[in-house]
Amino acid sequence: MNFPKTGSNIQVQSYKHNGQLHRVWEETIILKGTSHEVIGGNDRILVQESDGRQWRTREPAICYFTSRHWFNVIGMIRNDGIYYYCNLGTPFTYDEEAVKYIDYDLDIKVFPDMTYKLLDEDEFLLHKEQMNYPDEVEAILRRSVDELVSWVGQKKGPFEPGFVEDWYERFLQYR
Repeated sequence: MNFPKTGSNIQVQSYKHNGQLHRVWEETIILKGTSHEVIGGNDRILVQESDGRQWRTREPAICYFTSRHWFNVIGMIRNDGIYYYCNLGTPFTYDEEAVKYIDYDLDIKVFPDMTYKLLDEDEFLLHKEQMNYPDEVEAILRRSVDELVSWVGQKKGPFEPGFVEDWYERFLQYR
């Protein structure tokens, strides 16, 4: 697999199971790019929804994508601490245009005190029926929720103390 070069500016694109483009984050600076993980940074970037709506992110963020796990993590740096938004979806791919993944609706929001909340189960169940998610995909996603919760509890990967702050310092060097 190709991987984005450090310092390059790329898009992040999420798709739905049916192949339709779901959301595009316009500008993410690559801080680390390997075949197994991509770490990027952005700040107040434009996000395009599939229905044409646009909005801007409100704060700096460090994005963590992995080719080995069915989730990605966005660490958002706010005045009262780091909040994490975790998307359950396929491992990433990269094709010179963008980092891409299929979003499977389920999300976990992690608060600065490392408590968390599973979000969008109703959306997952609706889309599972509408788009005929295979049973094996649902099983992988349920295991991935458990794995992600375990990472939060162990403060592993992007949840490790200092992870977001250290990568944010590197991000600032590219701005």
